[in-house]
Amino acid sequence: MEGLIHIYTGTGKGKTTAAAGLSIRFAGSGGKVLFTQFLKNDDSSELAVLRQIGNIVFLPSNAYFGFTRSMTPEVKENASRHYNNYFTKILGEVFSNNYGLLILDEIIAADNAGLVEHNRLIDFLKNKPDNLEVVLTGRSPSEDLQHMADYISDIVKVKHPFDKGISARTGIEQ
Repeated sequence: MEGLIHIYTGTGKGKTTAAAGLSIRFAGSGGKVLFTQFLKNDDSSELAVLRQIGNIVFLPSNAYFGFTRSMTPEVKENASRHYNNYFTKILGEVFSNNYGLLILDEIIAADNAGLVEHNRLIDFLKNKPDNLEVVLTGRSPSEDLQHMADYISDIVKVKHPFDKGISARTGIEQ
């Protein structure tokens, strides 16, 4: 099977949930999944279940720097160094093992914030293993990422409780 590139984007809730769902489907068919997350604290609720599924490997980033819009230049520099090293670790894992699906959750946001080297991401997508399916999530993917994608799902917020001041709830948004 030829591995294709997916983008889950948009203002709506559900990009990570869609990636988790595809991971479960892929693992359920016997495929091996590598699930990674950028800009998150490695403890969202879906990870508790994904970690229990034998064919899914979660590679934590082991760091959280807060929202990109709140980062000072110093924090952003540290985050950039960390996430570029994390991406290197992900690539080593991908090219050393026979994964069929790679989830790069919120890598688009990390790319947009300059926290991963854009050209490295593009180069990886151009030279990924032929059978590797890759999912990138996050808002506002660059034009070149959109051009490379085989699937783009735009999850649009029509209404969300946050607009009424309701914070993220465990098991629903986190």
